Amino acid sequence: MLLCGGLFCGCDPGVPSGVQVARNLEYGRPDGVPLRLDIYSPLNPVGKLPVVVWIHGGGWDGGDKNFCPINFMARSNVAIVSIDYRLTGVATFPAPLFDCKGAIRWVRAHADAYDLDADHVGIAGVSAGGHLALLLATTMNHPELEGDVGDNLNYSSRVQCVVAFYPPTDLNRLVTDPQARTNSNGEVAKLIGGPVAYNLDKAAAASPVTYVDKSCAPVYLLHGAADTLVPANQSRIFYAALLKAGVPAHLFIVPNKGHGIIAPPDAAQEIYAFYDRYLKTGPDSGK
Repeated sequence: MLLCGGLFCGCDPGVPSGVQVARNLEYGRPDGVPLRLDIYSPLNPVGKLPVVVWIHGGGWDGGDKNFCPINFMARSNVAIVSIDYRLTGVATFPAPLFDCKGAIRWVRAHADAYDLDADHVGIAGVSAGGHLALLLATTMNHPELEGDVGDNLNYSSRVQCVVAFYPPTDLNRLVTDPQARTNSNGEVAKLIGGPVAYNLDKAAAASPVTYVDKSCAPVYLLHGAADTLVPANQSRIFYAALLKAGVPAHLFIVPNKGHGIIAPPDAAQEIYAFYDRYLKTGPDSGK
């Protein structure tokens, strides 16, 4: 795969040469809220395209699909699907997870129309998007967290592998300041519908680490050692749980870097190798 572009090297996230985009495709309308996605694909695709679904960050209350810094990967005969999901100003957890799963089902339902390989769907997400990405990796055997966004319920929302950049993984351990734990205006509080201190069960239910078991999809984690917004211990906690469960996993800690980092060249190479192993040629997990 290409070793330059977007999140991996800081290049312009606009549509790169050799890539086409189908924009604003509606995949669901929960409670009347339109949810849309963009599909970036190579101008000259070869066969059915493995898919990487991009989940944006923004503290669960901001951001949108229009900033997709990994769209350059489409030049490597991969489809990049950038999705919107309901933010916390509209709905609380598990709504955003239901949206992500609805988007994956839509991708499979419309695979033939866009030359997509429905049997090879991976995920990439950053920060809050990384949190949702990891929930996709861990809740594949939890039908109560499936939802019905966009219908297409005869299609699977399973994912084959996940790459998560600086993700929250344990919301109870993420919010440690006593005042913040009782604050209803914090990002985590808005996600779960109330202060963490009074909603420990909801914080656990919205934490990817809660669901780790041997059925989890393979995971690649990247985190800055100096991240103060989402401390690197969040990835360390999750990585340890993955190893204990026997799940293929890799953790890359970038020294002296904070939140919002880009992948250094050696990490980028590992990420491409990870996708090549678990997405392009790995066993089918989409059925």
